Amino acid sequence: MIQIYEMGTISDEEIFKRTEPESLVAEPVAEIIHQVRLCGDQALREYSKRFDHVELEALQVSEAELNAALTEAEPEFLDILREAAANIEAYHKNQLRQSFLVNERDGVILGQKILPLEKVGIYVPGGTAAYPSSVLMNAVPARIAGVEEIIMVTPPGAGGKVNSHILAAAAVAGVTKIFKVGGAQAVAALAYGTESIPRVDKIVGPGNAYVAEAKKQVFGQVNIDMVAGPSEILVLADKDSNPAFVAADLLSQAEHDRMASAVLVTDSRELAVLVQAEIEKQIALLSRKEIARDSIDHNGKIILVHNLKEGIEAANRIAPEHLEICTENPFDYLSEIKNAGSVFLGRYNPESVGDYFAGPNHTLPTSGTARFYSPLSVDDFVKKMQFSYYTREALLKDYKKVSYFAQREGLTAHARAAEIRFDSEDV
Repeated sequence: MIQIYEMGTISDEEIFKRTEPESLVAEPVAEIIHQVRLCGDQALREYSKRFDHVELEALQVSEAELNAALTEAEPEFLDILREAAANIEAYHKNQLRQSFLVNERDGVILGQKILPLEKVGIYVPGGTAAYPSSVLMNAVPARIAGVEEIIMVTPPGAGGKVNSHILAAAAVAGVTKIFKVGGAQAVAALAYGTESIPRVDKIVGPGNAYVAEAKKQVFGQVNIDMVAGPSEILVLADKDSNPAFVAADLLSQAEHDRMASAVLVTDSRELAVLVQAEIEKQIALLSRKEIARDSIDHNGKIILVHNLKEGIEAANRIAPEHLEICTENPFDYLSEIKNAGSVFLGRYNPESVGDYFAGPNHTLPTSGTARFYSPLSVDDFVKKMQFSYYTREALLKDYKKVSYFAQREGLTAHARAAEIRFDSEDV
C-alpha cells in the first residue's frame, strides 16, 4: 500500500529519496559494443539469435513488410496515429529556430546558421511493451528539423517480425529506414555503423537498462538525447480533487515498470486517505497489476504538506518527469514551477493525454534531471554553426586589443596572428 508521509515529521532524505536501480550491466554492454564494432552484421545476427530467439537473414524491414503492417493495422488506429502525429507536428513547428546575421559594427559581420543533423537513430522498444507513440515523439521533431535520414531500430518479435503498430507509426512519422535489431547491439550499430546499418550522428529514444548503458558508453562517439531512468509522476492536488482521478493518474505511471515512481503531494489529509484507498481498488483491475503493485509499494508515496506553496517547493525539489497540477486555477501556480519535465494543468488533463495525443513531447528528463535537462524537441535534431567576417578597417580598430588579451593569457602566437597583418604598415 502507498505510504503517507507528513512534511516535517520525517527526514527530507526519506521524503525525497529516489530508488535507483543498481547498474550491473556495464561490463556485458561493453563486450556487446566491442563485438559489434569487430564483427558488424554477423554480431547483430548472433545477438538476435541469443537474445530474441530469431535467425535473421535481412536486418532491414522491407517495403513489403511495411505495407503489410499498414494493411494489418485497424483503420481507426491509423486515423488516431495520423491525428496524433499532426498534433505533435503542429506543436513542434513552433520550436523551429532561425539563422541570424548581425551587422551592427562597421566592417564586422557576425552570424549563426541552424543546420539539421544528417542522420539520426531512433531506438524503439518492441518487447512486452511496444510503444508506437515513441516513434511519433522521436521521429516527427527530427523530420521537422530537416534530418535527411531517420534510422529506426527495434527488436524483432516471433518469427523475426516487427510489431505492426510500430511499423505503422514509422510510416506515418516519416522514418527513412527500419532495422530489426534491439538491445545494446542496436545502439552500438547506430554509433559505429555496420554493413547494413548506417552510422548516425545522434541516438534518441527509451530502452531498458542495457540500452541506457549502451547510450552512456557510446556518448562522445555520437550524441544522445539523455539517459532515461524509471518513469515518474507527481500529482499536486488540493482538497477538492477527485480521489479516483488522482489514483488513476498515479497508476498510469506505476504500470510502466517496477522502478517507476508515483507521488501525490497534497495539503488535504482527507484526500490522501481517499486516494490511498482508491489505489487499492483500482490496482486490482489493471492488466499489469503485478508491476503496478511493486511500483506503488516500494516507490510510491503521498506527501502531506501544510499548504500548496509548500507543495510547490516539494515539487521543485523532486523535479519530476511528469507534474500534474490538479487545483482550482492551475495557471496561478505555473509561474512558481521551476523544475519539471512536462506540466499538466487542470483536473481534466491526465498525463496520458500528453503521452499520446496533445502535441508536446513525451520523451522527458527523469531522476531529477529536469533541473537541467529539457524535453526532447526540434532543438535536439539541429546543430548551430557560427561565423564572422572582418574587413581590414574593422580589424585595424581591434587588433591591439586582441593582441593585448592574448598576451595576458600567455599565448603569443595568438597575439602575433593579429599583429602580423599590420607589421609593415605605419598604423
